[in-house]
Amino acid sequence: MPVNSFDNYYMSWKPKRIYNENSLYISLADQLEKDIEKGIVLPGTKLPPQRELADYLDINVSTVSRAFKLCEKKGIIFGIVGRGTFVSYDVKSKLNLIPEEHSKKVIEMGSVMPETYPQSEVNEVLKNMINEQTSGDIFQYSYGKTSRWYSEAMIRFVKKCNYDANVENLLISNGGQNAIAAILMGVFKPGDKIGTDPLTYPGLKTLAKMLGIQLVPIKQLDGEISIEGLSYACKNDNIKAIYVIPDFQNPTAKVMNISRRKAIAEFAIKNNILIIEDSINTLLMKNIISPIANYAPNNTFYIASFSKSVLPSLRLACIISPAQFYENLQASLYNINLSQSNFTLELASRIIDSECLDKIITMRRKRTIKRNKLVNKLLKGYDIKGSEECIFRWLILPPKIESKRFEEIVFEKGVQIYSSERFSVGAEKPIQAIRISITAPKDEEELINGIFIIKNAIENWE
Repeated sequence: MPVNSFDNYYMSWKPKRIYNENSLYISLADQLEKDIEKGIVLPGTKLPPQRELADYLDINVSTVSRAFKLCEKKGIIFGIVGRGTFVSYDVKSKLNLIPEEHSKKVIEMGSVMPETYPQSEVNEVLKNMINEQTSGDIFQYSYGKTSRWYSEAMIRFVKKCNYDANVENLLISNGGQNAIAAILMGVFKPGDKIGTDPLTYPGLKTLAKMLGIQLVPIKQLDGEISIEGLSYACKNDNIKAIYVIPDFQNPTAKVMNISRRKAIAEFAIKNNILIIEDSINTLLMKNIISPIANYAPNNTFYIASFSKSVLPSLRLACIISPAQFYENLQASLYNINLSQSNFTLELASRIIDSECLDKIITMRRKRTIKRNKLVNKLLKGYDIKGSEECIFRWLILPPKIESKRFEEIVFEKGVQIYSSERFSVGAEKPIQAIRISITAPKDEEELINGIFIIKNAIENWE
C-alpha cells in the first residue's frame, strides 16, 4: 500500500505496485501499456507528475522516470517541456496503411496508390529488354558497385526532380520506405530524436517505433515547419534531424514554399542538424520547386522514388547522401538488402533513357487532374485541401465530427479512408480530418460512388 493516502485525490492513472520477476520500472511500464490498450487511460490523457506517482506507489522517482522513458521510446507517451507527459494521440491507431482483404466489398480510398491503367510503352520496353539480354546477367545476383549506366540513369531521374546531384553521392534502395529504414538504421541510434510535421507519413512512425527513435512534432506556420518551431525543438528536445515531404506533404497535400525551404536549409547548416527530404510526390507536380537539398547538400539525405509517379511495382529509390555518411548508409543498405535487383535496375534505366518516362508521368498527371476535377465538383463547398495534381486530398471535417469515428462509420458503409489520428505525432489532439486517395479506386465510377458515401456520411452525421 502507498504511504500517502490518495483515496479521494484525483489522478488520471492509478497503477498498482506489482512484485514479480521483472524490474519494478519494467512492470510499471508494462502496466501503463496494458491500461492504454484496455482503454483505462485514453489517448491525449495527461499523466500524473513523476514525483506524484512515486509518492503514490512509495517508490523512487527514478523508477517512474525509467518506466516513462521506456514507454516514450515505444511511442506510447510523449513529454512536453513545461507541460508534462501525455499519452500519444496515435497510440491506438493502426499505422500500417497497406490495403487489406475485406469480407465485404470496400472501395479503397485509404491507401495512396497510383491509378492502374494499361501502359503499352512499358510493355514494349520490357519486351525489348528480355529479347536483347542473352547473357542472363539481369537474372543474377548483383554484387559490388552498381554499373555506371544504371547509376547515371538514376542521377538523370533525380535531376528530373530539380536536384543537381552527383553519382559519387548516389545509393540505390528497394523503394522509399526501404531508403528511410536504411537512413534511420545507418545514421541514428535508439534514443535519438527526429523532428517531423505534427501529422506525418505513418511509415516513418512505424520505423521509428521499431528502432527506438522518438519523433518530435515541430510547431508550424501556415501549415509548414516553422523556424521558430525548429529552434524550440533543437533547444528543448535536442533533435538530431528533421523529416520533411516538401511536395504534397503526406497527409495534408501541402506544398512548401521556396522561402521556407531555404530557411530550413540555412537553419540546418547553422545548427548542424540533418534533413531527410522525401520527394516521393515531386514528379507528380508540373512546376517542380527546387528541393531543400539544393541549399544544404551536406546536411540532406535526398530520396527520389519511382512508386507514385512511375510504376508502383518498380521498387526503387535513389538516395543522395552527404559524403560523411555515405559508407554508413552503404553498409546499412547492404545489411537490409544485400543487393539491388539487376532486373529492376535494367528496366528502370531503360524507362529513364527512353521517351517512356516522360510519357508515363505526363499521363499520370493528366488522369489525376481529371479525377480531381470530379472530386472538386462533388465536394464543392467543403474544406478540401490539395492540388489537382496530387493523388490524395485532405478533407477537413465539420467541427462536430470526430475523424476516427468517421473513418469507422464510412468503412461500415463500404469505403476505406484514413483519419488524422493515424498520422499524428505527439500529445496534441490532431485536427479532425481525413485523407482520401483519389487514384486508388479502380475507375471513375467507383471514385464517384466513394465520394458520395463520404459526403452522405458528413451530411447525415448525428
